[in-house]
Amino acid sequence: MTELLQKLIPNVIAYKDRFFEACSSTVEMFFISGIFSFVLGITIGVLLTITKKDGIKENRIIYFILDAFINFFRAIPFLILLIFLIPFTRAMVGTAIGVTGAIIPLIFGTVPFFSRQVETALANVSPGKIEAARSMGSGTLGIIFRVYLHEAVPELVRVTTITAISLVGLTTMAGAVGAGGLGSFAINYGQGLNHQDIVLVCVIVLLVFVCILQGIGSFLAKKSTNRSIFRKKY
Repeated sequence: MTELLQKLIPNVIAYKDRFFEACSSTVEMFFISGIFSFVLGITIGVLLTITKKDGIKENRIIYFILDAFINFFRAIPFLILLIFLIPFTRAMVGTAIGVTGAIIPLIFGTVPFFSRQVETALANVSPGKIEAARSMGSGTLGIIFRVYLHEAVPELVRVTTITAISLVGLTTMAGAVGAGGLGSFAINYGQGLNHQDIVLVCVIVLLVFVCILQGIGSFLAKKSTNRSIFRKKY
C-alpha cells in the first residue's frame, strides 16, 4: 500500500506531516467558527423574526440595526472581508494570520448568511400556532422555544447543513491569505510547486468532508420531519 501511494501521490507523502497539519487546521477553523456562528446566527435570526413588523415583539429600531448589519456584511465578498477585518481581528485576538486570525472573519462571513436562513425558516411557522400559544398565556420566550424553534426544527437542520457546507468553502478561501488549512496547503505546495497530486488530494478530502456533512444533515432532517409528521397526525 505504501508503495502504491508513493506512486500515485508522491508529493503528498513527501509533505505528509504538513498535509495532516493542514487537515487539522481546517477542522479546527470549521468547528470553532461554526459553533460561534450557529449560536449567533440562531440568536440574530430569532431577533429578526420577533422584532419585524407584526412580530410578537415588534421593534423597528432593533430590526433595522440587525437588518442593516446583515445586508452590509453579506454584500462584501469574503476575500475582501478578510482584508477589511484585519485591524479588528488583530485587536480582538492579537493576530490576523493562522487559524486564530481566521476565526473572526469566518464568523463575520457566516453569521449574516445563516441569520437570513434562520429568519426564513422561522417565517414558515404557522401563525395560527403562534396565536394559539399566545392565547394560552405563553410569554415571548415560551413562544420562541416551544413554537418557533420547536416547529422549525426540520427546516433549521436543512439551513444549518447548507451553512456548514458553505463554511467549508470559506475556510478554504481563508487559506489563500495565510490562515492555514487545506486551502493554504493546496496553494503553497500544490499550485506553487506545481504538484498536482497535492491539489487533487485536497479536493478529494474536502469533497468527502462535504459529503459527510450533507449525509448527516439529510439524515437529521429526515428524522425530524418524520417526527413532526407523526406529532401532527397523532
